Amino acid sequence: MGTETLRSETPQSADDAAQLLRDCAGEGIGVRIVGGATKPWGRHGADYGVRLNTRGLDAIVEHNRGDFTAVVEAGVSLRELDEVLADAGQRLALDPPLGAGDRATVGGVVAAGDSGPLRHHYGAARDLVLGVTVALSDGSLARAGGRVIKNVAGYDLGKLFSGSFGTLGLITQLAVRLHPRQPAHETAVGATDDPARLQAAAIALCGSSLAADALDVRWRAGEGAVLARFAGVAAGEQAAAARPLLGEAGVEARTVDDDDGLWEAQRGAQRSDGGVVLRVSGRPTQLADACVAAEAAGATLAGRAALGLWWISVPATTHGELVEVVARLRELLAPSACVVLDAPGPVRAYVDPWAVPDDAALKLMRRVKARFDPTATCNPGIFVGGI
Repeated sequence: MGTETLRSETPQSADDAAQLLRDCAGEGIGVRIVGGATKPWGRHGADYGVRLNTRGLDAIVEHNRGDFTAVVEAGVSLRELDEVLADAGQRLALDPPLGAGDRATVGGVVAAGDSGPLRHHYGAARDLVLGVTVALSDGSLARAGGRVIKNVAGYDLGKLFSGSFGTLGLITQLAVRLHPRQPAHETAVGATDDPARLQAAAIALCGSSLAADALDVRWRAGEGAVLARFAGVAAGEQAAAARPLLGEAGVEARTVDDDDGLWEAQRGAQRSDGGVVLRVSGRPTQLADACVAAEAAGATLAGRAALGLWWISVPATTHGELVEVVARLRELLAPSACVVLDAPGPVRAYVDPWAVPDDAALKLMRRVKARFDPTATCNPGIFVGGI
């Protein structure tokens, strides 16, 4: 993506990163910010001259076991952090598809607003951020939030920078909320070849009193499933209680206790294998239509049943056909937002990856960009509307 890279930099501290951004801003050089380089963010052909890699910011600064919080630098990998927290029986409840050698970093996942099945119960990345330190293009470091869950003071930069794709500045450090690691899991699975029944089953579980850790759906080659994962000592009882609800919706129900493979497949369905991945933001009551659209495009669907959030993966084919499929899916699923998360470079050259917001929303986004990055130094041009 972008023009020829002039140089690659890996700052070893937040101060070094802030100074680098300031120098580049003064020289009019765009900076491409990357963590594990696992996601080809945004628009094709954005202009930058320096590649800033956050992997030098790799310290786990604090782990407060009693408070269930941690402070980590942005370049810490999710895999490394998970291994450290596991020794304390805790976890950061972020489970996006890692891919690319499991290099995904905590800062990169938050900046991209990425997530996996655990989002159903624990919320999005922004909901797990308690405090943040960011480097801005004027060379300053801004801090907001705190390190304890009850802290509500200050401007919420954590939520603002989550999902900003590095266009406002560089996240250098995060204070995050942790949760207990559950001792057992069991999943109730309802299978059907009817999109309407799949939707009914998903909605039945959404409206029940059962507390699932994850509630997902999938659709592939004319077959669909709803998956409800329960955790803790009562996981088996709750999974069993979900079966009659699925049966009443007309789907074939069963329970699976050795269920890690099911959920790894769900996360894997959010990744591309040379084709295109679209993230669709709709309503739970539009699930059947989304399955029909995916089937018509020869694609697969996986996502969060209660959130109306689905990933549609189109298999690799010619670039021209992929461009046509994206256009067709957007037409079929309108007015739901369809964001292209991953695609080959030639496809990205012809397809705007973003769902274009209304004029008022776009104007607000540009004002926020101008406030935090007036020189357009940070990840220039990759966000909505060329921000």
